Amino acid sequence: MVAEDMAKILRLLVISGALIAALLLLTSGPGTRFGLWQYGTGFLMMRIAFFVGLGAALLAVLLLVVPKTRAMGAVPLVVTLVLGLGTAYLPWSGVQKVRSLPYIHDISTDTTNPPGFVAVLPLRVDAPNPPEYLGEEVASQQREAYPDISTLALAIPTDQAFERALAVAEGMGWEIVAREPSDGRIEATETTFWFGFKDDVVIRIAKAEGGSRLDVRSKSRVGMSDVGANAERIRKFLKTLQG
Repeated sequence: MVAEDMAKILRLLVISGALIAALLLLTSGPGTRFGLWQYGTGFLMMRIAFFVGLGAALLAVLLLVVPKTRAMGAVPLVVTLVLGLGTAYLPWSGVQKVRSLPYIHDISTDTTNPPGFVAVLPLRVDAPNPPEYLGEEVASQQREAYPDISTLALAIPTDQAFERALAVAEGMGWEIVAREPSDGRIEATETTFWFGFKDDVVIRIAKAEGGSRLDVRSKSRVGMSDVGANAERIRKFLKTLQG
């Protein structure tokens, strides 16, 4: 009787562990986004979710193997196994992606003379990442990881290029901070979906032979690695602009 009670308690703990891990994972990002805790706490919650979820999944396998605990009901243990593995997989896959990419958070189509931030500077006063471009140290890593990110040539006048770029930026849901047609400069901020990180974008449009030359720079306010977000943002913008 005591052994059976212990088995029931262990099953309950394992199932509860998987549920707690999933809850930690699901709230880690939104809690950061809405200011309930700092992003470091959100990352810690994801790390805990990984270990708790993995542990719950392994124990669920063990309980499924033992005939006595399996006989108490296999379905909850199978659900626990799937939930635990799924919860552990998401943080694990995120870490693998971070490790596969350079630890940079400032991407520009022009790494020699990147567009400079002006209007967003007051918004970055308290940001851990400074607005300045770090030069060849960043540029060399970008060229190796994202060789396709480059200046876009447009066969239209600068005023038309400006209006098209502004429309695309607005269509992508960016918060427009500045629009300066005379300088050929558009500045904007995009808030990431899960953690609510603020990434700043500056678009520079200049006259060129046969039309216009357009450059884009996107930089995160926090984090050593942007997990490829800035490069993807620029790619999407340029693809939409050309489409």
